[in-house]
Amino acid sequence: MRTLFLSAQGAATLISRTGLAHCIRGMVNEIDHDFKRWEQFDKSARLASHSAQGVIEIMPISDGQTYGFKYVNGHPNNHRHELPTVMAFGVLARVETGLPEFVSELTLITALRTAATSALAARHMANPAVRCMALIGNGAQSEFQAVAFHELLGIDTFYLYDTDFSATEKLANHLYELGLKTILCKSVPEAVREVDVITTATAAKTHASVLTKNMLRPGVHINAIGGDCPGKTELHPDILRDARVFVEYEPQTRIEGEIQQMPKDFPVTELWEVLTGFALGRTAPDQITVFDSVGFALEDFSAMRYMHRLALAQGELESLSLIPELPDPKNLYSCLKHGEVA
Repeated sequence: MRTLFLSAQGAATLISRTGLAHCIRGMVNEIDHDFKRWEQFDKSARLASHSAQGVIEIMPISDGQTYGFKYVNGHPNNHRHELPTVMAFGVLARVETGLPEFVSELTLITALRTAATSALAARHMANPAVRCMALIGNGAQSEFQAVAFHELLGIDTFYLYDTDFSATEKLANHLYELGLKTILCKSVPEAVREVDVITTATAAKTHASVLTKNMLRPGVHINAIGGDCPGKTELHPDILRDARVFVEYEPQTRIEGEIQQMPKDFPVTELWEVLTGFALGRTAPDQITVFDSVGFALEDFSAMRYMHRLALAQGELESLSLIPELPDPKNLYSCLKHGEVA
């Protein structure tokens, strides 16, 4: 009846010991495997509670044997409270009984799974032999994006821009420690002018045009991950009209992604279709491709399963008394009478 628990400290220790790049590669493999069995999953768009300050969401998924969900928030002004913009935890439970078997921190793990999904998609959507990348928005996700694209696509030069220059300096220092080349830029157009891949990861909850069509060179791949709720976008609609656009789960992305700006019949391709070979990724060298990524529960499901196995193998799990153990399951009142549970 004990539920296994991976704490924030446990996850950080486990990832540091195993190696960030190794963990991202492991998640890429797990996500790829699960997306290729897309039809086995009971899927739905996440349940969101919006406020003026941000959003709190529940993201459920099940493959018929294991049920998973993630609790996650997005509050752009949390730095004023000395809190992360994104905080998350998740659960894996047995469908047969409903027993929650694994509870995990997902604030750190979400950063890895987002980067892993971005790089997995880019392997099919970016031009071959990419070498340079722009990171627009240099907050908490940026280092993970850089490591993932370096490890999986061989990118070695990163053009950095953020409206907060201290965030850019932070990122540049971390990438320097990893031996990666960085170029600090004064504007978005300067950052994207010569690159093969662009990741946009800005935090402001507004309809923004961080990128416009005139900024882009032919053949660029855009990894748009900042727009992830109604009323929040990063790309000018003209980019979408002229691009081949890919999404994770269309019903959710129509509400939350860049394509919320487009007509309901605007054509998109889901990631699973590309990974299984049902649909093509990039179809021409000069084509602009967009991965309109809002984050989907299947990615968290895959990431939790990977971390669960890794933590079991390395003995990094704690035990929670989350569910009372009763001699008679029909007599829940008895744990109050005796003041204790097994």
